[in-house]
Formats: sequence, C-alpha cells, structure tokens
Amino acid sequence: MADMDNKLTNKMTWVQVLIAIAFCFLTAFLFMHNDALYSQPIFEVTKVESGKTSKMTDEFQNVDHYHEQTLYGKIVNGKYAGHRLTIDNAYSDSHAMDHHYIKGQKLFITLHTSPKLHATVKDLKRDAPIAFLFALAISLLFIILKWKGVTVISSIVINTILFWIAIIIDHNNDGAAVILIFSILAVIFCFVTLFLVMGWSRKMLVTLSAVLAATAITILITLMVFGITHEKGVYYESMQYVTQLPKPLFIAEVLIGVLGAVMDEATDIVASLATLKTEKPELSKMQLFNSGRQIGKSIMGPLINVLFFIFMAETLPMTLLYLKNGNTWQYSFSMNMSLGMTSSLISGIGIVLTVILSSLFAGLWIKGDER
Repeated sequence: MADMDNKLTNKMTWVQVLIAIAFCFLTAFLFMHNDALYSQPIFEVTKVESGKTSKMTDEFQNVDHYHEQTLYGKIVNGKYAGHRLTIDNAYSDSHAMDHHYIKGQKLFITLHTSPKLHATVKDLKRDAPIAFLFALAISLLFIILKWKGVTVISSIVINTILFWIAIIIDHNNDGAAVILIFSILAVIFCFVTLFLVMGWSRKMLVTLSAVLAATAITILITLMVFGITHEKGVYYESMQYVTQLPKPLFIAEVLIGVLGAVMDEATDIVASLATLKTEKPELSKMQLFNSGRQIGKSIMGPLINVLFFIFMAETLPMTLLYLKNGNTWQYSFSMNMSLGMTSSLISGIGIVLTVILSSLFAGLWIKGDER
C-alpha cells in the first residue's frame, strides 16, 4: 500500500512538472506573438525584392559585397498599426553592421512622419530564440530538479532584480562608488543564492564564509599586484564605450566573475565533505581537509579552463576584425584580449584559494550530523 502511494505521489509530481513545462512554452509563445507589449513600432516583412550588388575592396585587400533590397510589409503595433510601408535596406556578406532580412521576419523600426510617413530599420526583433531558450532552460530545471528548480529560478530572478538596482544606483552616482556598490551586491548575491539553494544550515554558513573570504582575498591580491606593477600591460582602452573610470568598473566586473566561479566550487566541495562526514563521522578535521583538497584538485582544472574560454571567446570577433584590418597579433591581443586574460588569471587565483578555504572551514565546522 505504501509503495502504491509512493508511485501515485511520484506520478502526480511528474504530471505537475509536465504542466509547468507546458506553461513555460505557452508563455514564451504568447510573449513572442504579442507585439502590443512593445512600445517601439514593429514592422512585419511580407515581401522582399532584391536589388543590385556591388563589390568593395579596402586597402588590406578585404573583399566584401553589398546588396540592396526593398522590404514590403506593415506595422503591427502602436498608433500606426496596419499601415503598409516600403523600406530600402542594404546589407553586406559579412553582416558586420547590417542584416539580410527575409519574408516573415519582424523588425524594430524608426518612424518618420515628414514629409510623409516612412521608416528606417533599427534592428531585428530577436525575442523568439531568447524566449524559446528561456522556456527550454526552465523546463530542464523542472525535469532534473522537479519542484526544487523553483528555488533556482527564484534565485536567478532575485539576483537579476538586485543587479538592476545596483546598476541604477551606480548610474545615479556617476560611478563614484562602483566598487563599494558591487561589493555589497556580491555579499547579497552570495547570501540569497546559497540560502535559497542550500537552506539555512551550517553547511550554508560554511560555504558562505569560504566564498566571501576567497573573493575578498582575491580582490586584495589583485589590487596589490596592480599597485606594485603600476598596471603595465593592462589596456583599459578596450573598454572604449565606458563613460565611467574604467579601472574601478573592471575591478567590479572581476569581482562578480570571481564570485560566480568560487561559489560554484565551494558549494561542490562543502556539500561533498558534509556528505562524507555524515557517512563517516570518525573522520578527523585533517582528514576532512585533505579530502576537500582532493575534491578541489579534480574540479579546479576544468573550472579554470571554462572561465578562460568564456572570457576569451567574447573577445574573438573584435580580435579577428583587428587582424583583418592589418593590425599585428601583439596589438590585437593587447587591445582586445588582455583584459579577458587578466580576468581569467584573477579568477584562477580565486579558484585555488577556494579549494583551501572551503576544505579548511568544512574541516573545522562541519559536524557528523550535518545534512
């Protein structure tokens, strides 16, 4: 009878999960097709006519082709919904600064009312893939974690709101206290995430202590190294669109990046050691510390490489553009990849420190009854 009740409960859980998944995709579908949610005018392309093509070659012998096209369609939202327009567009094969539009796509446009109603294309409406990926990510969380996925989603939503508030505060202060603002934000990020995922427990407090200590020590080491070397080889010129002082903003960026890496690692180490201590209460503090070091060794390398790939991959398009325009490897690397490399190295320091601190704190504070 008990087994039958468990099977029934498990079946009901999966039914609820499937309903949640269906709701996610239905919400994404409705969001994609509800153009009234946008204040910007949206133009739906119903017909495309191709025009002439011209060849362009620059001084570095880079060849590109430019194509003209005429877009026919109608405005689907706002004051001028239903109005039909004809828009001229030009695009290149490289698509560096433009797009090739096709029938069925929706575009954000800028309307001009003088001398008559006409428009220019602003950008492609990209909510379809974003909404689909968002629904897919949430669905996978429900499939793997079932209703525990709600806590993960809640932490993401709360952290997003907190990050948005921090940006507004920083903007209103013209970047005068960017490091302080994001340092406070990092502490709140860490507490909220660990509390929602792990609950209020000794294990959560150990992880919180290890993460905050590792992050703080890493940033202090970074500032000391910058002070000793006078930041030679660090080129903030790559942050060309920043309207604030680039160095404090870079430190804040590294702070958030390091926090994410060390939180992931510390959670794995502390959770594993807590389970180990529960299974073998006779383990001494030193044995638990050594076990944490062994766990850290197995995950430290892949984690550092993942961060390296993330930091460097985002600079790849601009680096290739520099190289195609006759710049040397040294100059292209310095202007585009130096900050990414610096961020990777700083994060690597934080990851190594986290192994030691997580193992140390867990050895000192984790008890055999910790679950």
